[in-house]
Amino acid sequence: MNRKPSIFERIADFVTGKGFYFIVLACVAAIGLSGYFLVRGVRRGLADAQQDQPVGGSAHIVVTPTPGLASQAPASASPEVSPSAPAESAQPTPSPSVQPSPSAQPANLVFTWPVSGAVIVPFSLDVLAYDETMGDWRTHNGLDIAAELDTRVLATAEGTVSAIYDDPLMGTTLVIEHGNGLTSLYANLTDTPAVQVGDPVYTGTIIGAVGNTAPAESGRADHLHFAMYQDGQAVNPENYLPEK
Repeated sequence: MNRKPSIFERIADFVTGKGFYFIVLACVAAIGLSGYFLVRGVRRGLADAQQDQPVGGSAHIVVTPTPGLASQAPASASPEVSPSAPAESAQPTPSPSVQPSPSAQPANLVFTWPVSGAVIVPFSLDVLAYDETMGDWRTHNGLDIAAELDTRVLATAEGTVSAIYDDPLMGTTLVIEHGNGLTSLYANLTDTPAVQVGDPVYTGTIIGAVGNTAPAESGRADHLHFAMYQDGQAVNPENYLPEK
């Protein structure tokens, strides 16, 4: 009767047989493969860790600021003005020079007749007067005072000569400003007055002489055409002149 080998006998036979060596080789191969993949995994992990680490050494990055940004002052800061080159806005704006106004009319102007003859044509703005030279009826904005040719003409009051010109109708004309808008006008003078524009005159100063240069009044006897204006409006000179 055949006896069945025990388990221990089977193990002894397996160990001494070829199957045992095959299993050992398989185990060694498995261990080798495991070690290979383990080492590869460790190396890959070290490489990833090195990539995450900052770069060492003495290298450094220099950042060049954009011109003007670093020194730009805040919007609320006041601009600094260099003493050697002041900003234009820091310079005071010069005030425009004030031109002196014409001298005011003296409180006590003294008036005189420019010539002493009779009034041959009175002042008339409301009533028309016949003009012998023009042959029509018209107003008259001054006085025609009889005077021989070359009779000296006097300034009626203190003031400044403001104009001398040749009027096409009234001939050589001279104007004096007395202040406060009051002016006096002398027409039908000789060609060359005795004063110039800008000259100061006083009551009775000789300013020229009676002539015959006014074409519009050449039909009348020799005379001086004398007028006065207040703020550009003709006024009756006899309201200012003393009584004869």
